[in-house]
Amino acid sequence: MDKKKLFLFIISVVISFYSMSQGSEVFVEEGKFGLRSGESILIAPIYKKLIPLGDNSFIAQKNGKYGIVDRKGEILLDFKYHQANRVLGKYVKLKNYTGYGLYDEYAKEIVPQGHDVIELLPGGMLLVSSKYKYGVMDLKGNVLIKEVCDDIYTPKRNVMRIKYQGEWYEIEQVNSETLTLPEDVKNLASNREFKITKLVTNPISASKYSAVATADYSLKIFTSISPAYEATIDELMLSQGADAVSKIIKATWIPMFPFVYAKNYYKTFRNPHNGPLSDIKNNIKHDFAN
Repeated sequence: MDKKKLFLFIISVVISFYSMSQGSEVFVEEGKFGLRSGESILIAPIYKKLIPLGDNSFIAQKNGKYGIVDRKGEILLDFKYHQANRVLGKYVKLKNYTGYGLYDEYAKEIVPQGHDVIELLPGGMLLVSSKYKYGVMDLKGNVLIKEVCDDIYTPKRNVMRIKYQGEWYEIEQVNSETLTLPEDVKNLASNREFKITKLVTNPISASKYSAVATADYSLKIFTSISPAYEATIDELMLSQGADAVSKIIKATWIPMFPFVYAKNYYKTFRNPHNGPLSDIKNNIKHDFAN
């Protein structure tokens, strides 16, 4: 048994073990996956991938594109996405040419398509970003913080730091190990369960601003190269489907590289909020304005 057949066998065994608990099992024919219950074929073996999504559906791959099908083989979400990542076992993050979107096991849209970032945060929240602005949503699709922040991160499970209009703020949930923002986040400041602190940094002389701006520009040029290269490889490989390794030297792949690279480089480079020295520059601007 060669490595590819062994890999498919292992995958089919793992998925079948899961599926049997649902009264059905995934099976493989000629390298394609399907679903059956006893002698009945529920999903014909036409998919290159068939990954359980919750208890009700599967992430399926066909012709190099991903979609969602239910346990009867009905298409819940059409095959038009070139990247799929399962989240918490019952959500899927799908990417097309507009960006990422998040869907549940019923193909309900949780986060609209077109986002640059959708990542899990502690407490069952999602960090979302589009057009270089960040926000927070919950897994029901509720917007907790609108996408108006320059940066958001969680240094501790019960703490969130937010950069808004050049200023850093820290939100801490008192008497809790995990931060859970309320849906009515507008009244957060008056909520006794939360402590909001404005983080003050040491100002720098405004006369140094021009030198810092030049250094920032030079550093940004070079620091943009690696992320742009990685994004290009990722996009071109995933556009070819699952068998990415063999696509590296394909004649149809190579001519696309400079154009996709230029697009990703520009997107990385023009981010105005997260440059190498952006915090220093913001401190200088703030000090100069005062």
